[in-house]
This record gives sequence, C-alpha cells and structure tokens, in this order.
Amino acid sequence: MNIEIMQGDGRTPAASDINVVIDVIRAFTVAHLAFIHGVKGIFLAATLEEAFCLKKEMRDLLLAGEEKGLLIDGFDLDNSPARIGRADLQGKFLVQKTTNGVKAALHALDAKLVLVTGFSNARTTAEYIKRNWLKSNPAIGVNIIASHPTGDDDLACAEYISGMLRETFAPSAEETRLRILSSEAARKFYDPGKPEFLPADMEFCSTELPSDFVMAVNRRKGIPFVEKVIV
Repeated sequence: MNIEIMQGDGRTPAASDINVVIDVIRAFTVAHLAFIHGVKGIFLAATLEEAFCLKKEMRDLLLAGEEKGLLIDGFDLDNSPARIGRADLQGKFLVQKTTNGVKAALHALDAKLVLVTGFSNARTTAEYIKRNWLKSNPAIGVNIIASHPTGDDDLACAEYISGMLRETFAPSAEETRLRILSSEAARKFYDPGKPEFLPADMEFCSTELPSDFVMAVNRRKGIPFVEKVIV
C-alpha cells in the first residue's frame, strides 16, 4: 500500500485508487452531522453562482457554507456543526460551498473512490478502506488530502487515518483530538471577541461519532455529489 499525505485545497493529487479529503474545521464535520440528521445528499459547489443555480432547480435544497468562516448572504445555513444539528434536514439535499474542504474535494476527483471526512468519521472511513479495499488489493494507492494549506487540524487527522491504515495506530485518537483543539484554526472559536464562532463547534469537530456510513463523492448531472455509503 502506498499512502501519500498532502496539504492544500488547490493541489491536484496524482491519479490514485482512493482519495480521502479531510476538512475537520468544519466542512466535513458538518456534512457528517447533516447525514446523521437525515440529509439525502450534498452537492459540492465550486462557485456561489453554481450554488444559487442549484437552489433554483431544486426547491427542497438548502444552501450551506461560509466565506471567511461566516454565513454567505442568501444561504440558508452557515458552516457550524452545532447549528446544523438544530436545522430541519430530514429528507432534504444540501449544497456546500466552503473555503477549503469543498475546494480540495473538487481538485481530488481523479480516483476510483473519493471519500470526504472530518475527525468525527475518520475511524469509520479508515476501517471501510481496510475492509473493502485493502483486503483484496494490498498494493492500492491512497492519497490523503489535508485540505487546509497550513492547518495542523487537518494534518493531524490525515496522519491519524494513515496510522490506522498502516496499523501503526499513531498518532492516537486522543493525540489527534488535542492537536485539533490546539490548532490555529480552532483559536477563533474561543475568542470572546468573535461570538459568531461557537465554542460548541470544536466539541463536534474533535469528537468521534460512531456511524454506519462513509461519505463518498460521485457525480450527478456533472456536479460532484456526496452520498452516504453504508458500511
């Protein structure tokens, strides 16, 4: 097995069997929680124009995302895991447009399987790869993309998944959690001068949530679409 870890949302990884795209704070933690709360699927929008066009085509669709961490004008939801859990999502579709995670995923589509995750679903994602891919083909190639160009939160999660795939199990879940909480990206959530960033978001981003699915990216009408794949 060949595992490559890379950082950055604008890099196009080499063709591989599997690409795993990570955004811990917060896009793919939000996506994980959205599926838990009943979302049917998530479109990944490259631009605001694309997001708003999808909204016109599908009335039962909610726009979720951020620019510079904040709610986008005209969107239904921001990029907060705490807030997404309070929304009425059952049976609906989302469109996500975010700074790092969505952009990184859109650059990583050249693989047989593309998965997205935060820390909350990292263990399930790694176990799915081991059980469904590694057993039949131990020589597969896996790119793990930490979407934040410099953030230790995504890098810690990438190394955590790599450790599980290699069965070195290092760093541990607790070491990964602490790196997420102490990362530069996490600081604003504890800044009293920035009440728009909820401390509760960090609890969701740094906690493993057992689930029976992974999040795989496919294409619907040419637009990348995240769907729940039962494990």
